[in-house]
Amino acid sequence: MSLGQLLKMLGLGAVALTLGVEWVNWLARRLRPWRGPQGPLKEVLFFPSPITCTEHLYSPDRTSPCLCPLPHGIDTSFSRLLEHLLSACVSLELCVFSFSHLELSRAVLLLHGRGLAVRVLTDRDYMSITGSQIGALRRAGICVRHELSKVVHMHHKFALVDGRKLITGSLNWTATAVQSNKENVIVTEEPELVQPYRDEFSRLWEANDPANHNHHLPSSTATKGLVTHGNDV
Repeated sequence: MSLGQLLKMLGLGAVALTLGVEWVNWLARRLRPWRGPQGPLKEVLFFPSPITCTEHLYSPDRTSPCLCPLPHGIDTSFSRLLEHLLSACVSLELCVFSFSHLELSRAVLLLHGRGLAVRVLTDRDYMSITGSQIGALRRAGICVRHELSKVVHMHHKFALVDGRKLITGSLNWTATAVQSNKENVIVTEEPELVQPYRDEFSRLWEANDPANHNHHLPSSTATKGLVTHGNDV
């Protein structure tokens, strides 16, 4: 083998090695959570949040300006919360005590309309209070289950976006909580924090499967709040 052929082979080998390393790096970036300069995403949001226009988050491709009277172009804790929710590409798992906020309901319905897998866990007593959005979610075909125990409340307030982003804190999904209460929300993609919440959601989802409980309940209780098109309760 000539020196020229040897150098050519070495050059091709170096190119192949470089491409291999790049491919491995690309695959690693796809499989691990997004990491900024400080590591995995970590963000803290405090409420109450001022009322501003968030229409651009629901319709980012619109060309005409929104003509509503609310302030525009202002970044708030609520707009950041919406951005994180609407960033979902595959799934949304929501576990929340009280859910009556119309814009948050709109966001969940929008994700469901895009074909994402959406599952909701809520409290049995608070799912039917005046203004609750649980009925609207069910009517849209979203799978909803509630805490079946009569002696405890499902008091969690967390969401899992694509199974890798956790949104949790003191915030109930109500207008009062968003606009009037002192509340906090943490958003993180730290795997060590996300995984326990994934485990908790899975545990509660199975524990509150009505198929495992209806035969123990009186008929009036087992069917309370159900809709006729077969959604989970």
